[in-house]
Amino acid sequence: MGGEEIFIGRQPILDRGQQLVAYELLFRSGSKQNSANVQDDLAATASVINHAFAELGVEQALGPYKGFINCDESLLVSDILEVLPTDKIVLEVLETVEVTPQIVERCTELKARGFTIALDDFANYEDKFRPLLDLIEVVKVDLMLLDAAGLARTTRALKRWPTLKLLAEKVDSREQATHCLNLGYDLFQGYYFAKPVIIAGKKLGHSQLSLVRLLGLVLEDAETVALEGVFKHEPGLAMNLMRLTNSVATGVRIKVTSLRHAITVLGRRQLQRWLQLLLYTNPQGGNVASPLLQLAATRGRLMELLAAKLHPGRHDFEDHAFMTGIMSLMPTLIGAPLEEILRGINIAADVRDALEQSAGELGTLLQLSHALETGDGQACHDLCMQLPGVDHLTVNICLTQALAWASNIGKEQA
Repeated sequence: MGGEEIFIGRQPILDRGQQLVAYELLFRSGSKQNSANVQDDLAATASVINHAFAELGVEQALGPYKGFINCDESLLVSDILEVLPTDKIVLEVLETVEVTPQIVERCTELKARGFTIALDDFANYEDKFRPLLDLIEVVKVDLMLLDAAGLARTTRALKRWPTLKLLAEKVDSREQATHCLNLGYDLFQGYYFAKPVIIAGKKLGHSQLSLVRLLGLVLEDAETVALEGVFKHEPGLAMNLMRLTNSVATGVRIKVTSLRHAITVLGRRQLQRWLQLLLYTNPQGGNVASPLLQLAATRGRLMELLAAKLHPGRHDFEDHAFMTGIMSLMPTLIGAPLEEILRGINIAADVRDALEQSAGELGTLLQLSHALETGDGQACHDLCMQLPGVDHLTVNICLTQALAWASNIGKEQA
């Protein structure tokens, strides 16, 4: 990879039902960009894409979701696209690509091979886009470039192609998402769903309190019968525990048939992990593949894997890292302040410091996870410098493994 430091990031793409359907895969340089070096950067990025799919297994890590990849003109016409799985990848034609007959011909060829083609960072309709709009399937409309009138005008223009899927990108708030939903947009990209909406005075619900109580019992190493007793009073939570325990991601190779069996087979360390994940599921047994669960699971697993690189053999530190990642999104999940959520759990001091102040190694790992999610390569570089033995290759490998693990949650074993 020519020694170029490039980090793989990802941003979620949701459908109209607010379910995760794809990730945009980001390939960001960890060094400050040098305009004189653009061609070298492109070559390095192409090399990393090849490495990511050929060696790191990003295709498997995507699970049931598609991956969107930015393509400038050089990448669009390059042979590197030959290594990508056509059924899993959406090629985003960047706004900097001039719509020439050659580009239209290349996109037609790529579509015939099975790729989905998208137009990125769209703002204002011009006739020059017509040849592409006649053949592509997705248009990404950049909300940052448009006011309300401009968004309405652009949307009306694109509606002339009724088969086009409209994707609103850089969605920063639920209000924006709702507005675009009403305009007829099909897909939404951004972390609006992960931003906490804190309601003053809101208390934890009954099921959430039960889970917090269960976590406290596990952290205190309580007897199995005490844990089983709490679960028996929450049938929905018990059902979700059984579902998660029997999922591919646990690594359990036998079918778990009872609560006591689940608690025994998992062991306390795994049980603690799954109780944290259960917080993100519908207690009545709803969809466990929600975007917030996927984000929390990926974040927790990534931090756990990186913690193992920092302190090999320190399982307690790995557990704390996983808990920090999971707990970091609980204010969003519950709509209550972090201090209210943490009040009922006897968590370790380093976890609390990371959550409340982004302090310590766990705080640095949490910041690194954020930087990967937003595609901030420079921040990734700076944070890695604070983590001895962690470089961009380690981060990319761990992120790929975390994505694969999170994608498997909720899948039943064959």
